[in-house]
Amino acid sequence: MSLLCFITDDKRGSSGKAATSPAENYHLARRRTLQVVVSALLTECGFESAEKAAVETLTEMMQSYITEIGRCAKAYCEHTARSVPTLADTVVTLIEMGFNADTLPVYAKRSQRMVITAPPVTNAPVTPKALSAGQKRIHPAYIPSHFPEFPDPHTYIKTPTFREPVSDYQVVREKAASQKRDVERALTRFMAKTGETQSLFKDDITAFPLIAAQPSSIPYLSALLPSELELQTLEETDSSEQDDQTDSENAAGNLINDDPGGDKENSMLPPSSVVPSAKASEDNVIDNPYLRPVKKPKVRRKK
Repeated sequence: MSLLCFITDDKRGSSGKAATSPAENYHLARRRTLQVVVSALLTECGFESAEKAAVETLTEMMQSYITEIGRCAKAYCEHTARSVPTLADTVVTLIEMGFNADTLPVYAKRSQRMVITAPPVTNAPVTPKALSAGQKRIHPAYIPSHFPEFPDPHTYIKTPTFREPVSDYQVVREKAASQKRDVERALTRFMAKTGETQSLFKDDITAFPLIAAQPSSIPYLSALLPSELELQTLEETDSSEQDDQTDSENAAGNLINDDPGGDKENSMLPPSSVVPSAKASEDNVIDNPYLRPVKKPKVRRKK
């Protein structure tokens, strides 16, 4: 009995140390249960006390023996295409490990055995509500009961989302305004950190930095210059006009070359008939895009 009291006191002393995870709690509870079983067996054998190192060694030996039995029984079970070991698997495992299974009933009915109270059963973990979807399916009649169960429904069915998108006009406008404000603030801070800044206070330059204004000698020049979109549109219009002019010149040259019966004087056009028109068209082009005549955009017809 003194050995059981020693183990109980050691259990109470070690319980003061809080485990950090459920796995460690389970390991400690299993270890303490094995220590109580080993102490009971030693008491049945006539021992009154034992050192802690001896009890730990015996506990480790018993744990290794039970673990090996479970591993071998699981291997025999899986070898026969089952998932849950049966009594036959355990008996075969004990015989394989060299234990006489016929002595177990006699040992279980011994008169000096000590009854140990069962450890408290912990409640099964509750499935979070966020993962609960649908009802768990059971095996149909044509599937044996020893087969694994179906997984949780949220792993293979569509989980509905209960958060509806915000469609209120006021909330959407407030969110858009807040995002715009955040973007402007972030851009201002970035420009203040990467460029020149001016401060409102001479003592502390880092407080309330302002983006330094860059004065221009011609402030109205930016308003007169065309934007990139306008320049791109003008370039496309000019390129299309040049293509049309080139096509018309090529067509005229082909007509002249295709007239074999004409006179040489009529067939050979003087260079003055083409070059002056090109020069005249170049002279008519005005460099300033705002002073050019209005041109209608070319509409390309689908063929």
